[in-house]
Amino acid sequence: MKSPLLANLLVTTLISSGFMAAAVAQPLVIAHRGASGYLPEHTLEAATLAYAQGADFIEQDLVLSKDLVPVVLHDIHLDTVTDVASKFPTRQRADGRFYALDFTLAELKTLDVHERRELDGKQVFANRYQGKASFKIATFAEELELIAQLNRQFKRDVGYYPEIKSPAWHQQQGVDISLIVLKMLREYGLDDANKAIYIQCFDFAETKRWRTELGAKVKLVQLIGDNSWGESDTDYTALQTPAMLAEVAKYAQGIGPWLPQVFDLQVNKPTALVHDAHQVGLQVHPYTFRQDVLPPGVSNEQILSVLFNQIKVDGLFSDFTDTVVNFLDKQKVISPD
Repeated sequence: MKSPLLANLLVTTLISSGFMAAAVAQPLVIAHRGASGYLPEHTLEAATLAYAQGADFIEQDLVLSKDLVPVVLHDIHLDTVTDVASKFPTRQRADGRFYALDFTLAELKTLDVHERRELDGKQVFANRYQGKASFKIATFAEELELIAQLNRQFKRDVGYYPEIKSPAWHQQQGVDISLIVLKMLREYGLDDANKAIYIQCFDFAETKRWRTELGAKVKLVQLIGDNSWGESDTDYTALQTPAMLAEVAKYAQGIGPWLPQVFDLQVNKPTALVHDAHQVGLQVHPYTFRQDVLPPGVSNEQILSVLFNQIKVDGLFSDFTDTVVNFLDKQKVISPD
């Protein structure tokens, strides 16, 4: 029998020399709306492809239907990703927009989902999916089941990464999306800090509410946007200060900043955000790596190397799961402790 002292010395030596890299967790690859670089976002097909490409987590943006079913859509509106205007031409609100909350699940299921377009019909990402196959809106329950069954069959533990979309707006409409989603998580045994799931939200008041008023145990991530976007009443500039990051850390396990908030292209160097977040124990999962809209002269490898090797983010949202997975597999990047 080998000496425990010798074994411990060997392990210590291997770690210090880098030979234990494979045993240390790599940064997380989070499929942004599924494999949305290749298929229409948030469809079950996009989630399946992201799973096959090796995602660690798959994102589900959640809004409610008229009959209070959480469905997987990036927006409270339907116009830019479905054919709602042609199927229900008279169902828009006074602002001209079509809202998921005004349609029952049965009605939503009649819609075809297409690649994201501007309101004028122009495809946002011109070189992405251009076919005419029929894709449908998925419910949160359908996506939970899909990933769970794939995990069972492939013996993996790919996680869920839902976002609570526009909770204050839902409240104004008389419905509590957070309460409905949390009830679902508990029914599925997912309100558990040890499960492979993060709940994210742009509204800091709602993040705090999940942990305090609603008593959620699940891991939480505070998203950080730009104040000009009008995502919520949260002051995102203030949220990036060390004092406010310490406040976030009382409720959440991580932050999800916009990529320009972790690397300042104006001066071509990292900001202090990742360092400051790590100082108070927060993970950092920025969004969104898109290989089809990189700055001129910048390659996939360059930007991924900066994010993982220099800035040392703990995870990354990407429309192109396979590109990030392949980079990490080649680099054997090690996430910070």
